[in-house]
Amino acid sequence: MRFVLALLAAAALFGCRTQAQAVARIHVDLASQTMQVTSGEGEDYDWPVSTGRPGYRTPTGAYRPQRMYPTWYSRKYDNAPMPHAIFFSGGYAIHGTYETRWLGRPVSHGCVRLSPAHAATLYDMVKREGASILITGRAPGGEAVASARPGRLRASRLWRGTLYRDDGALYAPRFSPYEAPLRTWSVYPLDGQ
Repeated sequence: MRFVLALLAAAALFGCRTQAQAVARIHVDLASQTMQVTSGEGEDYDWPVSTGRPGYRTPTGAYRPQRMYPTWYSRKYDNAPMPHAIFFSGGYAIHGTYETRWLGRPVSHGCVRLSPAHAATLYDMVKREGASILITGRAPGGEAVASARPGRLRASRLWRGTLYRDDGALYAPRFSPYEAPLRTWSVYPLDGQ
């Protein structure tokens, strides 16, 4: 019996952790385009980010990191560099960007972008501590954007003749010969909306 107790004590002393480790908490606020990070070791950060632009949504909810890469290139968007990528939901990731002049505005295809230095700091912290990721809010300008050419409706980019959906109301901020009138939108609702 003493032998079993000695083994259990040794296991507890040399390798079995009974206390929960502190994890980094990451909160992305889509409305303010900021990320607040609180390390389990007491460090606090508040960084500007860029999330999904109109037509490309950043998913909201609570997540955990699924996989991490110090260097990654987007297979979907022309091998765009994604330094210090932390994937949290399918193809969505928190990663660095070299387009730092756009931080603080929603311009991505759905990922959460940070400056390269901030992404490296976050990557090291998550690798060391683990993380919980919370994404809340709604990006400025709404999430759904659509464009129409005669006889065709589809999701599109902001600069291709657009109509915006904001709180269920459709309006045309500018006129283009490629934009369908509002009556067309009421007859042909947006796919997936």
